[in-house]
Parts: sequence; structure tokens; C-alpha cells
Amino acid sequence: MKRNVTIKANGAFSIHQVTDLSYTYFPLCNTDGMRSSISPTLGGDASVDQNGFLLVPTTAEDLVHSLMKRHVFFRVNDAFTWSITGQTPTQTLSPEPVDLHGDFLVHTLVRSHELFTCTIESFVPSDKSTQEWHNITVKNTTNKPLCLKPVIGIPIYGRSADTVRDHRHVTSLLNRVTIVNNGLINHPTLSFDERGHVVNRRRYGVFATSTNHDAVKHYHPTMEEFVGEGQTLLDPVVVKEETPTPYRVGDVIAGFEAIAGMEYAPITLNAQEELSLVVVLAIDEDDTSMAKTAANVSVARFNALKKATKAYWKRTLDALVFAFPNQSLNGWLRWVTLQPVLRRIYGNSFLPYHDYGRGGKGWRDLWQDLLALLLMNPAPVRALLINNFKGVRIDGSNATIIGDQPGDFRADRNNIARMWMDHGGWPLLTTKLYLDQSGDTEVLFEKTGYFRDQFTHHTKHIDPTFTRGDHRLKTHDDIPYEGTVLEHLLVQNLVPFYNVGHHNNLRLEDADWNDGLDMASRQGESVAFTSFYGQNLMILATMLTTLSDQGTHHIALCEEMDVLLKTVKADDIDAKHHVLKRYFQSVEAGVSGKHVVHETRALAATLHDKGMALLTQVRENEWLEDGEAGWFNGYYDDVGRPLDDVRQKHMTLTGQVFAIMSGAATDEQVQKIIDSADAYLYKEAVGGYRLNTNFNEVKTTMGRLFGFAYEHKENGAMFSHMAVMYANALYKRGFVKAGYKVIDSIYRQSINLKQSKMYPGIPEYFNARGRGMYPYLTGSASWLILTMVTEVFGIKGDGGLPVFEPKLLLEQFGKETELLIKTVIGDKRITVAYQNPLRLNYGEYGIGQVLLDGVPASFTPTREGVRLHQRITGTRVVLILQAKTLPSTSKP
Repeated sequence: MKRNVTIKANGAFSIHQVTDLSYTYFPLCNTDGMRSSISPTLGGDASVDQNGFLLVPTTAEDLVHSLMKRHVFFRVNDAFTWSITGQTPTQTLSPEPVDLHGDFLVHTLVRSHELFTCTIESFVPSDKSTQEWHNITVKNTTNKPLCLKPVIGIPIYGRSADTVRDHRHVTSLLNRVTIVNNGLINHPTLSFDERGHVVNRRRYGVFATSTNHDAVKHYHPTMEEFVGEGQTLLDPVVVKEETPTPYRVGDVIAGFEAIAGMEYAPITLNAQEELSLVVVLAIDEDDTSMAKTAANVSVARFNALKKATKAYWKRTLDALVFAFPNQSLNGWLRWVTLQPVLRRIYGNSFLPYHDYGRGGKGWRDLWQDLLALLLMNPAPVRALLINNFKGVRIDGSNATIIGDQPGDFRADRNNIARMWMDHGGWPLLTTKLYLDQSGDTEVLFEKTGYFRDQFTHHTKHIDPTFTRGDHRLKTHDDIPYEGTVLEHLLVQNLVPFYNVGHHNNLRLEDADWNDGLDMASRQGESVAFTSFYGQNLMILATMLTTLSDQGTHHIALCEEMDVLLKTVKADDIDAKHHVLKRYFQSVEAGVSGKHVVHETRALAATLHDKGMALLTQVRENEWLEDGEAGWFNGYYDDVGRPLDDVRQKHMTLTGQVFAIMSGAATDEQVQKIIDSADAYLYKEAVGGYRLNTNFNEVKTTMGRLFGFAYEHKENGAMFSHMAVMYANALYKRGFVKAGYKVIDSIYRQSINLKQSKMYPGIPEYFNARGRGMYPYLTGSASWLILTMVTEVFGIKGDGGLPVFEPKLLLEQFGKETELLIKTVIGDKRITVAYQNPLRLNYGEYGIGQVLLDGVPASFTPTREGVRLHQRITGTRVVLILQAKTLPSTSKP
């Protein structure tokens, strides 16, 4: 590797000799269903859903080893074959320099041959089309004529991902390839996939135009004819030999593997002359739309769409802009800011490393990605919140897969029901952020339905009365039941309180946040998420107290919930189980539809007591200590043994994060955790804090992750999501230098191209060799953005009023005395400037003055900053830092 990635402040980046990297790819997509990926060798796939792939579904290994790519070949001076993919015999033996330039969301490659340069620009338009556009420009860089025969050779897969190994040949018999002017369209007759045998409506087309040709000379619609008998796409026969074909515009070729083979006549480029080929890949269900696309392929159209696409992504990302002195950091954060948007588009599928799932989003992802949306585009969040609660079951569990359309909730992939015990906790964090920013407490009283399917009792029982196709919870009178958003939140967070194991921590069920802890469903317990739910019950108690202060003195809840609000001794496990059983039985076949009215403050007190009981349980019973070392046990396995062991130096990061974040850990315990994590979990070469130490055992009483090699994925990798949550927790508790270390380590690893071998952004994890794995689609991006905005820059809300509590270190100012961030506050894009004229460090400064568009504003000091007395109506906020003084109320 010759150098690191170069990243500009606006996020544009360049990598010299990018083909020295393996397994890298770039997302090309839009919000209307086009999901593509592209590698430096033009690998990757293009699809609209699981059953609609234009290009062959591609895994990370395929990027490196497969020849099924976006080929455009040139026969050069009738002497050798050359391809924009770099995959020809000549280029394999003598690779040329290849530079990558990445922007939002345009992928540009520049290949430099001794006779010419070739620039390949690629993007998916931001409009409502489902297309890919590519512009291939070849320039003769010599002073001699250059003879080129262009041949396009892009395989058209045109079917479901399932058929890659299931009836691959049989489904090729369905192909019907029609030759049109300057293109080919494959319209398979049927679709064979999990839905059965259905009439196929999708067309898969490839169209092209050349600035130096009037028309295509020969069409080659079948793979076997294009490559030639005994040949491969490495050196196709139609490129190196003159191969006339009988096919003409209007012909239909049936029953073979399809390829968009289009051969142009040889042309000569004089010195410094150029040839441009514009190639469009399209998926559509309408012949008219396909014809319109084919008729409008041109360089001018390409440039217009590219300009509009770059402008769209710039508008989207300009909602959150960081302005540190470190320009590379600003650019890197811009890619992190994009990632939650990408996950709303791709879900957890449709990219080469994410070669699993069938589309849709996970429950946890649904709520955590809204965190980033709240910081960038809060307008649609209210409606999304209300809709998302429709996925909650009345027993406190939830649908785990969410489709592309609002209200499309499913039990799980392939209808296999599982119970992730952490799922009930995430909606509250997102709802709280919304309430803090907006002050819209009325949303808590909006009514919405519950999800119902055949599963009850946390998916452990089957309801024989369930009618398939109707997923609405109903009353015993068969009337669809709706509860308030607040009721949904209470169900999700009260039920777990009673679902405890032998050690009085919440049962692990089928897994928690860590999907790999999936083999301890009988006796497993999650101490980590016991803290999490304890925190949530405390938050709900505070929320209800605020509602009471605002005049809401009574809350109506469905009468079946009454049993969940009874007082139970904190350590009486049998009594908790009895309550849980009673509640499950009362709601297994629906609800009565009747309500019980509760006094709000009494309800708040009940929740406070239950939350405090969970936090106390963790603090007093799960702390492990041996001399200077100390941390919390995070789990119990399926035979009731603790997973963490301070003497054996067995430590889990997850067990510490939620204890810190929730307040279960004391400040003294937090410091011991930091010291222990630095000693046993931190590894600079992999980007920071690993998920666990090496247990040196395949723990079949805990989960599949222990079958993974150590320092890979959930078994001790530097797993970004939990590492960033660790940073968030540390910032929340005021351990700012420790929190900064976490984020800085991830950033430095990510841009260290020699080690991370990835494009800018935050990956799911770094493996044992430091490579960034599973880029783009990770919940860590939302949490990193949330942490940077609400903790590092300290921009928060309280009942809709702005709060500023910065936790900026002096080194983050560099040599400057001002730091800027552009973000959304309320519904406005605001520039926030922290001025630090005395160059004070965190802990030394407070906020002395606040200026709104230059006018002093009144505020009340908080523990870490200030709360304004008004909403922001202008476009710029300046906060002047001064040496700390005792809190006082400031007037302008």
C-alpha cells in the first residue's frame, strides 16, 4: 500500500492504486429501491429486492474471484484485449495504475494504460428510477493513432438471489431476451422463488450509446456465444475475433443465460481524442418506461443526472456538518453520517459482506436508525414513531423483521420466531430523544395498534385461535385494539422486570443485542440488559413525573396491565414468575378493551422503585473485583455460571457499557472498568476496545459466537457498535478523555488504509488483522453521530428547549479558538459555534454567554452547560466558553 486514503472536508476521497485492495466496494443506491454495489474491478450486484437482481448476487469473495462483472472490453490496435474491469490476460499479467475517487454517491475510477487513460464514472440517479448509469471515457494519450473496437459484455442475471444455487439452469430457460435499438432487455416469463411459480413482471435491461458510433454493429445476447466454447469472460471470443451474428433489432432469444453483448465497429482515435460510452442498467415493470430509458441514453443526460444526484446527497448530508481543524476527520464523519441513510435503504442485506437476510430491517435497527434521522431530518419522525409501535406485541415482545412498507411487520426471517430480550428497550431511547428535542408530549397519548401473530408468551406458545393474514390485536369482542404510545412503552419495559432467571437478572431468552449469545435460552441471564431496563424504568418514571407537573394527573392503561403494576419484593423470583404467568395468560387470546385509570405520580413511583431494584441488583450482586481489577459480570450461561471472571481475566465489554450508561456503576466502579478495559480489551492494532477477552473455549452453553475464531465478529472483535456505546456511556458519566479515546481509536484505524483496507466510514468491526469488515450497514454509525452531537458537542433538548453541554477537549480545537457544527435544532438547520478564547480544556470551562444571531440570549445553567429560555429562530448560535464559575441564572 503506497499511501493512506486522502479525505477532503466535504467527504470526497481518493485512493491511489486502489486495486491493491481486496474485498472493497462502494454503495450506489437511491431511496426508491435501487440497491447496487461496485468494486474497483466493477464487481458487485444491482437489485431492487431479494427476487429482483439484474446482476448476479455477489458476496465479498465473488468481488475478488468472479468474472461476472460490468465488462466493457476494447480490442486495442487488433493486438490485445483490454477491459475496464482489469480482468483480461494482458492486465492480469501487467496491471496498470488505478485510482479511485469517491464522492456522494458517485464512484470514479481512472485506469492509466501506456497508450490511453480510461475514466469510469458510475452512479445511481437520485430520482425515482431504478437504474445505474456509467460513463466510460477513453482518451488517447499518445501522439499516434489508436484503434479501438468497443464491446460491452454485462451478464444479465435477471431473477431471484435464491436461484444462484437453486435451479440456476432451469431458471435460465425462462429467459426471453429482446434486442432493441442500442440495448437488450431480458423479460423472464416466470419467477421461481420462495413465493412459488408466478408470472414475472420485471424487465432487466442494458442500454448504451457511443459518441463515436451511430449504432451497435453486432448483438450477442447469450453468454455461451459471447465467450465462445471453451472460453471465459477473461478473454471472450467476440472481442478478439470478428464474430458476426444473425441477431437483429426485434429478435427474441429464449432459454439461455443472458448477457448484454453489444459490439461496435473499430474506430481510430487520433492523439488526445476521446471516446465516450454511456451504459445504463435498468430494472422496470413497464415496457414504455424501458423504451424511454433506451431512447434517452446520452452523455448530456448522464451529466445532468450526475449533477442532480450529487446535489441531492449534498442537501441530505448538509443537515449535519462537523468543522474540526482536522479536515480528514470532518470528511470521515460525513461518510458516517451517510451510513444510517444507507441502512434505511439496504436494511441489513444487498451488499457483498451482508450476504444474508432477504431484505427488510431488524427491530433494533428500526429504532436506532431513527436516532440519526432525528438529528438530520426530524420532520417525519413523529409519524414513524407511531407507526413503528404497531410492531409491539401485547406480551412485550415484537415483530423482528420490518419490510419496506409502513406497517409491514413479520415474526422473523422465514417465519422462525425468536425472542431477543433487548428489543423492548430501544424504542424508549428513541422516543425520549424525540421528546427532548420537540417537547411534544402529546405523542405519548397517540393511539396505535399492536402486532399479533400466532406466537404468545414471548413466542413460546402458539395461539390456535389466530387468523392468518390479520395481524391486529383484537378485543374479545373482535374489535381491533389500540393503546397509547405510552402504554406500548410501559408494556415493553414492565414485562421484562418479571422475566428473571435464578440470579434475579433478566432472562437472556434467545439472545440480546449480541446475536451470538444464542445458546442459553433455558437458564441464561443478561446482566447487561438488566441495567438497560433498569435505566428505562427510571426514565419512564421521570417522564411521568414531568407529565404530572404539566397537568396530566391520571393515565389510563388496558386493564390486563394492572397485574404488572403491583408491588413485588425485588428479590422474590417466584412471585415475579407468578405475575408474568398471570399476565401472559390474560393477553394470550386478546384483551378486554377495558381500561384502568392510574394516578400519574403513583405510577411514576412504582416505575422508579422497579427501576431502582434492577440497578441495585446489578450494582450489589454482579460486581467482580480482584485487587486493582474490577468489572461487572455481564451474563450467566445455560447452566447458571457467570460468564465474566475477574480472576481468569474473562471480561465482556457489553456487561460494562450498560452498567455505566444506566448509572448502575458508581464513579469508582467506572474508573476501575476503564483501567481494566485498557488492560484487557484495548488493542491499538485493531482499532480499540474488543468485545471480550479470549475465553479459549467453544462455550455451547452460551452461544455460537464462541465457535468463531477469536477477534472475529462477536467473539472479541473490535465491534464498533458496542465500542461506540461504550464511548457514549463514558461521555454521559463525565469520563470524557476515556470516551474520546474510544472514538479517536476507531477513526484512526478506519483511515489507516494499510491496516483497515476500507473506504471512509465506520465498519461493523475490525478483524484480527485490523481489516474493516461489513462496511456501511452498522448501527454504530447512528450511535457515533448521536454521541458526537449530543455528548461531544453537547447539543441536546429538554422539553423542546435547546440545551448546550459541550464536552470538547482542548486538543479537538487544534490551534483554533472556535469549533463549529451545523446541525438541526427543532426544525431548523443551525450553525453552532463554541468559542474558546482562553483555550480552556474540558473541566475548566463553562458557558459564559450565548448569542443568537449576535443577540445575547437568556439561559439557566445546568450541571454541564446551559438550557436556553427560548427556541432558536435564527440560523447561528455562538456559545462563549469561560473559566468555570458557580451556577447562576443568566440574563441578556
